[in-house]
Amino acid sequence: MRPVSFALKRAFGRLAVALPLTALAVAALAAPSHAADPPPGSVPPDQDPFYAAPANIGTYQPGQIVGTRKITPKIGDLDARSDVWQISYRSNDSHLAPQLVVTSLIVPKKAWTGTGARPIVSVQAPEDSTGTQCAPSYGLTSGNAIAGMGAVLSGQMLDKGWAVAMPDHEGPNSVFMVGPQTAHAVLDGIRAVKSFTAAPGIGKDNPWALNGYSGGAQATGWAAQAQRSYAPEIELKGAAMGGTPADPEAVARYIDGGIFSGFEAAAATSLAGEFPEMDLDPLMNDEGRKALKDAKGKCLTELLTAFAFKKLSQYSTVPDPLSVPRVQAVLKLNTMGAAAPATPIFNYHANTDEIVPVGQADKLVKDWCAKGATVQTTRSWIGEHALEMLLKNGEVMTFLTDRFAGKPAKNTCA
Repeated sequence: MRPVSFALKRAFGRLAVALPLTALAVAALAAPSHAADPPPGSVPPDQDPFYAAPANIGTYQPGQIVGTRKITPKIGDLDARSDVWQISYRSNDSHLAPQLVVTSLIVPKKAWTGTGARPIVSVQAPEDSTGTQCAPSYGLTSGNAIAGMGAVLSGQMLDKGWAVAMPDHEGPNSVFMVGPQTAHAVLDGIRAVKSFTAAPGIGKDNPWALNGYSGGAQATGWAAQAQRSYAPEIELKGAAMGGTPADPEAVARYIDGGIFSGFEAAAATSLAGEFPEMDLDPLMNDEGRKALKDAKGKCLTELLTAFAFKKLSQYSTVPDPLSVPRVQAVLKLNTMGAAAPATPIFNYHANTDEIVPVGQADKLVKDWCAKGATVQTTRSWIGEHALEMLLKNGEVMTFLTDRFAGKPAKNTCA
């Protein structure tokens, strides 16, 4: 496999196993007021009362709005061409415990002149981090080029007059490669926007689709397959996903000891925190316990720098911790493919992807097809992870445009 250049690695950090997006609104619907609140979005989420769950968060329904505020985005020319709100809402973690999540709603200032209500795409950014300061919503308000890259990459959607919602799909604990939690965050974010009334032309009748690449594709795929059971009232017109890390074990084994092993560290500390039943600590040596602690609260570039070329075996007291039954159970629970999405899927991937192996994405497609899904699959014979997202963007836009137009979806399932 040919090495990627430093520039490409930087590009990936900004748009691949982690593309980013977010923002929303003005009125503290049911949210407690804080006299000393800082200017909207001026401090990281951990210091911002807007991101703090109220004590009675468990009394809210999934997707019910907790608070809203309008913000001034500092990414590109979004402020000149769009109105942006941040919306906080109740969602659920992987064990269905209530938690507060924030999504960013970006609505073009230009009036919608198309047929029907303005389309909305939930864009899952490849956050690929373990710290809330790396969340897409904060990227919009801080101007952080990496965290806010999802908004930049949604430019063509905004140009078409579509609105974009960017959920902080890793949730308040910034958990990476966690399946059920991220599905809940995305779907509850759609529920929240559907009940939001401050943006003209946005409400319960807008058609919705999903889009995400790399870490954002992991969130997109999980939301697509969970929609039927978790949020059956939501209709999705389609879901585009590329460079998809569908199987955390397969991805871990592929990158272990390589330049991108920081993703492995992020996934390990995230899964261990979200699923205490994995009981990872007894399997770690002292160096491993320190690594799990050090991997928390970090953004993508920090993770890639700190854990490059690290092997899982150097941190563990057993030869292969991924094979331990309780670890296997958690990995399987977070592997996509157990249920077929009801919405049409566009699945793309480079056969030579140096970060996310194409084989596990092919298996996902096979599993979904066997369960009756409609999947349009495309593979590039040669390509690199970050560039594949850019090269396939035109096909993604065509797929989404056709879905909003009501055209029949292509199905390449055998």
